[in-house]
Amino acid sequence: MHSVTVAARSLRIAIGSLHCLRASSTSRTAPSIPSSRLISTAPTWPQLAGPSPNLALARCFHRSAISSNQIRFKSISTTSTSTSTSTSTSTPSSTTSHSRTAELSSPASSTTHKPATMNGAATTASLKRKGAPEGLGGRFAKHHRGLGGKESAGDNTPDIDDELENGDEYELDDARIPALPLAGPDTAEWQATIESVVRNVVSIRFCQTASFDTDPALTSEATGFVVDAERGYILTNRHVVGSGPFWGYCIFDNHEEVDAYPVYRDPVHDFGILKFDPKAIKYMDVAALPLRPEHARVGVEIRVVGNDAGEKLSILSGVISRLDRNAPEYGDGYSDFNTSYLQASAAASGGSSGSPVVNIDGYAVALQAGGRSDGASTDYFLPLDRPLRALKCLQEGKPITRGDIQCQFLLKPFDECRRLGLGAEWEAKMRAEFPKETNLLVAEIVLPEGPSHNKIEEGDVLLKVNGELISQFIRLDDIFDSNVGNTVKLLLVRGGDEVEVEVEVGDLHKITPDRFVAVSGASFHNLSYQQARLYGVACKGVYVCEATGSFRFESSDNGWIIQTVDHKKTPDLDTFIEVMSGIPDRARVVVTYKHLRDLHTLNTTIIYIDRHWAMKMKLAVRNDETGLWDFKDLADPLPPVPAVRRSAAFIQLEHTSHPAVAELVQSFVHVNCTMPVKLDGFPKNRKWGMGLVIDAEKGLVIISRAIVPYDLCDITVTIAESIVVEGKVIFLHPLQNYAIIQYDPSLVDAPVKSAKLSAEQLTQGASTYFMGYNRIGRIVHTATTVTEIFAVTIPANSGSPRYRAVNVDAITIDTNLSGQCGSGVLVGQDGTVQALWLTYLGERSHATHRDEEYHLGLATPTLLPVIKQIQQGIVPNLRMLSVEFRAIQMSQARIMGVTEDWIAKVSVANTSHHQLFMVTKRTFERNGQEGADALLEGDILLTLNGKMITRISELDIMYNHEVLEAKIVRDCKELTLSLATVAADDVETDRAVSFCGAILHRPHHAVRQQISKLYSEVYVSARTRGSPAYQYGLAPTNFITHVNNKPTPDLESFLAAVVDIPDNTYFRLKAVTFDSVPWVVTMKKNEHYFPTMEWLKDTSDPCGWRRVTYEGGKQVQGEGKEAGLPTGAADAEPDVDMEAA
Repeated sequence: MHSVTVAARSLRIAIGSLHCLRASSTSRTAPSIPSSRLISTAPTWPQLAGPSPNLALARCFHRSAISSNQIRFKSISTTSTSTSTSTSTSTPSSTTSHSRTAELSSPASSTTHKPATMNGAATTASLKRKGAPEGLGGRFAKHHRGLGGKESAGDNTPDIDDELENGDEYELDDARIPALPLAGPDTAEWQATIESVVRNVVSIRFCQTASFDTDPALTSEATGFVVDAERGYILTNRHVVGSGPFWGYCIFDNHEEVDAYPVYRDPVHDFGILKFDPKAIKYMDVAALPLRPEHARVGVEIRVVGNDAGEKLSILSGVISRLDRNAPEYGDGYSDFNTSYLQASAAASGGSSGSPVVNIDGYAVALQAGGRSDGASTDYFLPLDRPLRALKCLQEGKPITRGDIQCQFLLKPFDECRRLGLGAEWEAKMRAEFPKETNLLVAEIVLPEGPSHNKIEEGDVLLKVNGELISQFIRLDDIFDSNVGNTVKLLLVRGGDEVEVEVEVGDLHKITPDRFVAVSGASFHNLSYQQARLYGVACKGVYVCEATGSFRFESSDNGWIIQTVDHKKTPDLDTFIEVMSGIPDRARVVVTYKHLRDLHTLNTTIIYIDRHWAMKMKLAVRNDETGLWDFKDLADPLPPVPAVRRSAAFIQLEHTSHPAVAELVQSFVHVNCTMPVKLDGFPKNRKWGMGLVIDAEKGLVIISRAIVPYDLCDITVTIAESIVVEGKVIFLHPLQNYAIIQYDPSLVDAPVKSAKLSAEQLTQGASTYFMGYNRIGRIVHTATTVTEIFAVTIPANSGSPRYRAVNVDAITIDTNLSGQCGSGVLVGQDGTVQALWLTYLGERSHATHRDEEYHLGLATPTLLPVIKQIQQGIVPNLRMLSVEFRAIQMSQARIMGVTEDWIAKVSVANTSHHQLFMVTKRTFERNGQEGADALLEGDILLTLNGKMITRISELDIMYNHEVLEAKIVRDCKELTLSLATVAADDVETDRAVSFCGAILHRPHHAVRQQISKLYSEVYVSARTRGSPAYQYGLAPTNFITHVNNKPTPDLESFLAAVVDIPDNTYFRLKAVTFDSVPWVVTMKKNEHYFPTMEWLKDTSDPCGWRRVTYEGGKQVQGEGKEAGLPTGAADAEPDVDMEAA
């Protein structure tokens, strides 16, 4: 038994030594390798911590590098990153793209490349297997996959390295006490104690539904324990309860479940109190665990009883080694301060936050809070003095007063205090008064403009408060909490001199935000004391807690302080609300802001105010009676100011020997595309690029679909770097990676010229002139040569299918500038545009977690038929074959059964490339052709309607025919087939549903390209962190087939099944993963924070789409009247708050 205990302890320590890894997000440009295809087969980052593949062990933090001394919350098996993540970010990992010019398959690529492709698929296949979290649904690991091509290690909980307080502060200090043996097998007394304690311990599973203050939106689990069985109070950590909206439930030892909500979270110290209904527990007697902070002593053997590593119950042993440790610093997130912590060696990990630390008598002597994450088994416990006081206040119905003077103190030993000026006389007095103490309180941080400013200085040693000698935080807290609004006298030693000051004690609750406003897709509140203390700044200003929508600044998702909006100062939230209320929809205003990490730099930008997608301005206020945040609608949006005609002149290119190139400057416009809702697995909410004007009179512009992926978006077109006008999507090509948008030319008084497009195909080796726009939007140009024209194969993104070009020829050129430019043209001597230079979105790298972008040319002749129809006012209704082709060489074709006669014909039909095309993948269409008359994988295409197909451009014949006569070779036999084409407009998404934080729509074209069977037309495209979908494991790339055993083959039947389900009530979903693994998820709705909404394409609406909200089972046009998180905050950038597939 003892050996098993030791082995288990060693395993826990080994797990605790794992570090969180984070990929960097720097940009790079790969060398041009036209004849090869680079497929990343690097394994995804391993999930180094967590009870299940999407539940992380610990709340790890990282700023720039992992420190050798790492501190972590013993909290939350977090399933939220930044992505990233995420993003990331540090936020969840950024999706910053890097470009490749031609690392793609070409006709020269033989089938020897196929094993590499298959290996890549095999490497990433498991990424798609995503069921319910193991801790929640019991799915095996093989049924899980990382989201967005990335394994999650607790995304959206930023990783930051530790802020070490002083040198060796975090070294193990067990040597300070006599050596004690490790706990052996539990005695009878311990067994009896544990049996009593475990009945009081609960597993907390919760969502922090919105980013607020230091807490990102996340889904996690932790521990708590009952401290009042009659009233239903549970004690846990503050970083579990969080400072913002909370939604969760508790599971007792007998697996009864009960909802819980916060009634108190301390402004500073790491504890919070949840409330549940004791009457809801029917099958066990609920008892309270007594709090006895006075029983915490050095050398006391303890047990940590909790949800360690996400398990239902773990019991860890240790011995208290210190009582006077300063509160650990976790980095840029929440950190406790102005208190001492207990230290022990228990090797607890993620999920154990909030666990009771009990002695052999069954008393809770401390609260598990954090620990080291560098392999050491050191843990940090919060003393229970202040939680006990808060609990008594709640029990007696009294307010929990909290006082502070905006000064952080640290415990520092006498030797350091002597160096700061403590005299021998005072040292003798303090040692005599506190014989067991070896530290005094020293001022560490004094906030500007606070009560202590200009009264207390950093390095002051505190001796007395109101005439009483002070050496501990506990007594200091007592005095401050009982003197809110009063003045206290402090006696300090400053550089050897005694200084007495009077300081007013402020109300901590007043400098702790309890409300936020959501407007234009972002969220804001007053700067908190937590953030002000962390950065040593005055506790004032408007803090951007959700930097999304209109207020998406640069690369950081939080930490911004708004200085002015529309040239008006915004010193506080009320003023900010007033200013924003007076700005009309679609206005462009100047915003100045700073980042807390760099207050020396004032940033200035111009933002586009969105009050049409995120129409309402909402104020959310914390309600400690209900545990919810109550929403209130503020000012209605002001209508947009009518656009006026403006004039501008284009820049002049100097020092160019090509006059026609200089004139093309007048044919380029800057295009910004902002997407309020994530659809079709697209990884970004905001893209920009350069578009080419193809009809100046009608305002038609052609641009890459990597910039404008779908039409649920806002488009702005900037002409001559001066005139900004609105745009709209006219046409999206299903295969060839371009979109056509339109602006109102009557608003533009500038010499815009229509680009002349060539009707002749470029050839390999031809001389041409490249003109492009680099990453900062500047023109570069050079003479160059066409190096290759080939049938490109853009690698599919296995983890999250999204739009990619197929069945298209690509052009590469002999200049390094091509890899630096995502937009541009190839121009002939007469100024005719021979090809567009476009950005192609590719796969996500499993090594770097970044999206690959390819910069390639698209010849103009293939564009002309579509452009001609649009110029005539006709929106093309293209048809297409539901297959993907790949070029093969004649050596391969001969082996596969193509006769010598056909091989000879190929050499005549295409002298530059001897190639045919083989079907590599069928696209699964709802009305697609099946049976013997359909194309199958491995078929070799010879002719269409009697014309031999040896160039990919010759497939364009399919766009105008409902039926094509085809000759093919299948299994060495020549066959003639009648091939039915499908309508291209059927592949675009025209309806989406937001349900429980998940974005659902029909499987888009990219999904159909990669899958062999559609299980339902209810496809999970994305989900919001902190939502029910995230908590219960409803993952992107899943298909929902049933709701409570009712089949849901489409969105209509799905909505009919879910709208009448009562709120906060469990229901069952049957789902199938992308890899055909069926599973069942049980989940609850949360209509308060995540109402059911529908987005419908409607050309009569000014935005092109309209929104319907379901309230009480009934449809309400627009955002509805009831609660709900703002759309912009929920549907945020993927590296902030969304995961997509």
